[in-house]
Amino acid sequence: MAILQIGTSPEIGTGALEASFRLFMRLVAISCIVAGLQYWGRLIGYSDNGNFRFDLIPSYWQLASASLAVLLPVAAVGLWMQVSWGPVIWVVAAGSEVIMHKGLPLWFGERPMLIIAHALVVSVYIGFRVALFVKRRHDARQVTTDSL
Repeated sequence: MAILQIGTSPEIGTGALEASFRLFMRLVAISCIVAGLQYWGRLIGYSDNGNFRFDLIPSYWQLASASLAVLLPVAAVGLWMQVSWGPVIWVVAAGSEVIMHKGLPLWFGERPMLIIAHALVVSVYIGFRVALFVKRRHDARQVTTDSL
């Protein structure tokens, strides 16, 4: 049992904002693992009646699908564990999908809902990071009774 000492602050990451951010990151991790498994399922011929199997698709799809089949589960692990490289890997994977479907629609097709979803998740992530930054600055400047 911890003893409450005057002038001490609560442990980092115990507030509602931090808990909401952790939940958000876990939800993004789950979506990454599902998307990665979908890429794997297509590449090994499990889904799409085997029409999207690795040896049957063009080389540009081979590169993109194989890369995303690895990047998305790795990003999911990093996001779930709350490590600093998790969001970085996710941004690389999400950015790759945006470039594929927005920048090269003739090769990869258009998927506007995927692009909107990535933009929404990035916006929420940035919002959380800004809110956490502001909260930590506010908590650091808070005056305690023993700081006088």
